[in-house]
Amino acid sequence: MFTGIIEEVGAVSRRSGADLAVLAKVVLEDLHLGDSIAVNGVCLTVAAINEHDFVVQISPETYARSTLSTVRPGDAVNLERAMLAGGRFGGHMVQGHVDGVGHVASIQPQGEFSLWRFRAPADVARYLVPKGSVAVDGISLTVVEPAGDTFGVAVIPATIAKTTLGSKRPGAAVNLEADVIGKHIYHYLKNASNGAGVTMDLLTRQGFV
Repeated sequence: MFTGIIEEVGAVSRRSGADLAVLAKVVLEDLHLGDSIAVNGVCLTVAAINEHDFVVQISPETYARSTLSTVRPGDAVNLERAMLAGGRFGGHMVQGHVDGVGHVASIQPQGEFSLWRFRAPADVARYLVPKGSVAVDGISLTVVEPAGDTFGVAVIPATIAKTTLGSKRPGAAVNLEADVIGKHIYHYLKNASNGAGVTMDLLTRQGFV
C-alpha cells in the first residue's frame, strides 16, 4: 500500500528482459529484497539492490497495462516505498495496481498553479467523482470536474518540482489508478443491483409478486 506522496525522482539505468534497474538515493536507505516499491505508480517487488540502484522485475501483464513498456535508460520515474503502519498518511490509499493508461489532454496555467486535464479510459473514468482521489503516475491528486472520459486536477508548484509531472506535455501517456474505495463501492452496488434484479425476476415468475 502507498500514499501517492512521491519520495524522489529516480532514473532508469538499465533494461534487460524482465529486469528494470533504477538509480535512486532516498529510497535506497532502508530498502530490502522483496520490498514493494512504486515506480511511476506501479507496485513492483525489489529483486536486487546495488550501491546506486535497485532492480525490479516486470511481467508481460504489467508492461501491457502500464507505461513502463516505454521507459528507457535515462528516463525519470516517480518513486515511493510502501507506507509504514506508523507513518503519516499524507495522500490517499494507493495500491499500485494501474487501472489504465491515460493521456495529458491540456495544461492551463492559473497563476502559480496549473489546471491539468487528462483523458482516461473507461476503466478509470467510471470511478472519478468531484473532489475524489486519483493517482497519476503514482502522484496523489484531487479530481476536478470529471466529464465523460476527461477529468482535471489542480497542480501546485511543489508537485511540479518534486515529480516527473513537469516534464509532461499534452499527449503524454500516464499511469492512472482510481480510488480503491470508490472502486469497491461501485462494484458492490453494481452487483447488489444485479442480484436484486435477478431475485425480483425469480419472485415474479414464481407468482409471489
